[in-house]
Amino acid sequence: MESIMFLGFSLHAWITIVTVLGMFSILLFTKLRSDLVFLGAIGFLFVTGVLDAKEAFSGFSSTSVVVIGVLFVVIAGLTHTGVLQWIVKHLLGQPDSYSKAVMRLMMPVAVLSSFLSNTTVVALFVNIVKMWAKKLGVSPSKLLIPLSYASGMGGVCTLIGTPPNLIISGLYEDHTGVAMNVLATTIPGLFCLAVGILSVIAMRRLLPDRKAPEAAFESTGEYTVEMLVPSDNPNIAKSIGSLGLNNVRGGSLVELRHFDDEKIMSPVPDNEPMMGGDRLVYAGQIDELLELKRTHGLVNADHHVFHYSEAATDERHLRTAHVRFGSKLIGNTMRENQFEHNHDVTLVAVSRRGKRIESSPRDVILQAGDTLLLEMGSSKTQPQEFSGDLQFFDSAEVPNIGTGTLVSTAIMITMVVVSALGIMPLLQCAFIAAAAMLIFRCCSAEQAMRAINWDILMVFAGSVVLGIAIQKTGIAERLAFGILDICGTNPIVVMTAICLVGTFITEFISNTAAGAMFFPIMYQAAEKLGYEPFPFLIALMISVSSSFATPIGSPTHMLVYGPGGYRFSDFMRIGLLMNLIILAANIFIVLLVYPLTPLR
Repeated sequence: MESIMFLGFSLHAWITIVTVLGMFSILLFTKLRSDLVFLGAIGFLFVTGVLDAKEAFSGFSSTSVVVIGVLFVVIAGLTHTGVLQWIVKHLLGQPDSYSKAVMRLMMPVAVLSSFLSNTTVVALFVNIVKMWAKKLGVSPSKLLIPLSYASGMGGVCTLIGTPPNLIISGLYEDHTGVAMNVLATTIPGLFCLAVGILSVIAMRRLLPDRKAPEAAFESTGEYTVEMLVPSDNPNIAKSIGSLGLNNVRGGSLVELRHFDDEKIMSPVPDNEPMMGGDRLVYAGQIDELLELKRTHGLVNADHHVFHYSEAATDERHLRTAHVRFGSKLIGNTMRENQFEHNHDVTLVAVSRRGKRIESSPRDVILQAGDTLLLEMGSSKTQPQEFSGDLQFFDSAEVPNIGTGTLVSTAIMITMVVVSALGIMPLLQCAFIAAAAMLIFRCCSAEQAMRAINWDILMVFAGSVVLGIAIQKTGIAERLAFGILDICGTNPIVVMTAICLVGTFITEFISNTAAGAMFFPIMYQAAEKLGYEPFPFLIALMISVSSSFATPIGSPTHMLVYGPGGYRFSDFMRIGLLMNLIILAANIFIVLLVYPLTPLR
């Protein structure tokens, strides 16, 4: 059966092609978890006989995947000892122009992203940049896209800076037996970073000037009304639900405080009785909420006590969150689901692109990037169950900066230097660094385990297996020949063509998946042309991490999309040009640093 050929591909090759296309379609058009999609693809390739058991599960033992897992622990040590916070505090300063502000922001972010998870770095910087922008008198939207761009461009400067670099270098070592130096991409990466920073400054007019989404939440008095229940109200002792007070026209009940009890109820259960002297706080359209005075015999409270500044109490607090891409909340209203009930939160207001939506919050059809103002319970830590739907930035965890900060920094620097000098392979260095973080108490064992993102590791492992299937079934070789037929035998043209397609593909799929998919194609193309694949693969590493034109092209773009009040098209205006500029810079510098060498 496997020998059956159609259009030059075997049956197993067609199964792989259908699997890849189906997987990418599911990732693009559904909300299924990416780790489950990759696991399903691995299972399908195994069941259909495309891969044997060893091949199907080789991704889980891949050196690059193990390195990524161990590095999560190293990053946990750096995060919990406040290294990132110290750098943020001392490096941004007070620049006197936009150009200087961009450089002061992008350089440290890029350096940090060369060694740490760029998602972690951006998540830390988002709130800092918003406050910094306000201090500088600049719209946050002018700085948050450069923030995300810097993290991506910085990540390619080392092999450990971004997952595709580890995946591609690991596959290269598997094929050749030669390990890449951890700083192999440093010079090309730094050149592209410099070009990128100058390009952002030159094209700053293409960056949108959006109002910060949370600016709509600065005055709670504009959208909350506090009502008092008079002692002679005829509805006393009746339940809130029977009176229809939980969800009223134009808004909803946020909280209730009984006259004889300082405890605040939020959300308010339907069976809670209304008593004289109770205070009811509503959120929504003020003019319609004031009708409650006439319909239910309520009166204005003597003063408005529900203020944003009161958020940091033990009883209740307000937090802003942004709706993630892929969230199940998208396209629905809070009234239509059990989200508030299941998570013990109350939606107070919704902002979209910096403007509060003038309708009942629970009736707003939510979109990706919407900013939600939520009242939450006494716990100020972000519950894990929110992670798939909402992104919070106001973390209550404040690390202690002290001796541990210096220790964790020394551990990280030692790991990089020892690996770069070839004294010890990166995997061993990473294991020793992770152990040192635990031994010197830079993080606890519990914090280290929580830091390991198993979902991401599943995607990385699946990406490795995907690359094996593409190569084993001959797809890579056929595509390489096809590219050579179209582009001829000029190695620079072939390198550019594959990098261009890789840059485009990574706008829509994981850069890790793009790296695993294009590795065998680039490797085969280089060998068919008779050249050493190394420089081709360095160019590929930079290309698959150069996604600037869509907010779904990188997790860091998604992190800044809501806080910046961006529209989808905002990324395309500057991002398409950035893609082409960085591609040209990439090819130029790679060929200069790593001249093409014929195979021996």
